[in-house]
Amino acid sequence: MTYEEYLDEVTTLMTEMYDLSDAAAIKYVVRTQAGNFFTLHDEDPALRTQERAVQDAKTIYEQRNKSNPQSFRK
Repeated sequence: MTYEEYLDEVTTLMTEMYDLSDAAAIKYVVRTQAGNFFTLHDEDPALRTQERAVQDAKTIYEQRNKSNPQSFRK
């Protein structure tokens, strides 16, 4: 999948796995992207797999939920 498709997939997984609103999931994926979390994904297409998207969604949720748990709710 393309880099953009990968980011969309991670966002979608976050809404499905953690019952987040679309706006909340997008917010956290964009912030994570700005923090260079996805830099290697952009450079290496082999990292853009469904399995990796699930893992990254979980990592992003866990990291962001620790810092501001109320911001994840709809």
